[in-house]
Amino acid sequence: MMNSERLANVALAGLSLAPLVVNVDPNLNVVLTACLTVFVGCYRSVKPTPPSETMSKEHAMRFPLVGSAMLLSLFLLFKFLSKDLVNAVLTCYFFVLGIAAFSATLLPSIKRFLPEKWNEDLIIWHFPYFRSLEFEFTRSQIVAAIPGTMFCVWYAKQKHWLANNVLGLAFSIQGIEMLSLGSFKTGAILLAGLFVYDIFWVFFTPVMVSVAKSFDAPIKLLFPTSDLKRPFSMLGLGDIVIPGIFVALALRFDVSRGKGPQYFKSAFSGYAVGVISTIIVMNWFQAAQPALLYIVPAVIGFLAVHCIWNGDVKPLLEFDESKTQSTEEVAAEESKKVE
Repeated sequence: MMNSERLANVALAGLSLAPLVVNVDPNLNVVLTACLTVFVGCYRSVKPTPPSETMSKEHAMRFPLVGSAMLLSLFLLFKFLSKDLVNAVLTCYFFVLGIAAFSATLLPSIKRFLPEKWNEDLIIWHFPYFRSLEFEFTRSQIVAAIPGTMFCVWYAKQKHWLANNVLGLAFSIQGIEMLSLGSFKTGAILLAGLFVYDIFWVFFTPVMVSVAKSFDAPIKLLFPTSDLKRPFSMLGLGDIVIPGIFVALALRFDVSRGKGPQYFKSAFSGYAVGVISTIIVMNWFQAAQPALLYIVPAVIGFLAVHCIWNGDVKPLLEFDESKTQSTEEVAAEESKKVE
């Protein structure tokens, strides 16, 4: 598992830097970058304890409505306020968020070269004048924050496409790693809602495309093209993170059963097919496409067919990560039984 993840990390880093030195087909770049990001995020999500942030069915039902309200709010802000002013405020927000995400993404690699004490000892810092507010961190996190801060300064000053992409990839990997759908039922509700959300805002209104073009922040990945009229192809982070957390749930379901990544493979294959289908249709019609229109049916469809074929429908539907014991709890119970 670790070797596959490291290989994917190296491939993702190389693919991100490649357009600086060679011409990379943007369509191929989109597919490989999206798939590698999901792959890395999924394997990073496999931990001794389930992800701390678990989504409930109620949250999944409300998510498309909340997302629609935020999207419409941004559209109105860009329409009635100065675009430069809105993007300046968003840059400040994503500057802080980017340091946290980029540092957290680097931390596992950095920790291996630092003393164990730096990784474990917590430092508690209280906010001045608000002593009840405190912030916990380790020395390792401080070390990881140094390159994170330097990188975010470069992004804020230059707004280079590579800086945008690296921060976008960090957000995506952290989102897939830290978020949990809890169960496949919740995941199906969320994906179905966002399936409708994406189709409505792309096909029936100019809002989604307008905001994507106006929003100068790392909420999308940019892929250089040779077309002067359209210098970049774009892929929204939501098209990576949302299906990515569903694919990650399939991987953790496999791990919980002590088996190989069989359902992860089918869900991941569905994601790859969905992204490829989006690219094909986009180039055929020469128009922006709602990626979730193709990704959601492919991910759920591939997983469902595989599950029905193996006769594992019931255990898959009954799987609830919020009720899954951590490996530490299982070990503690087993030791008690031995005693």
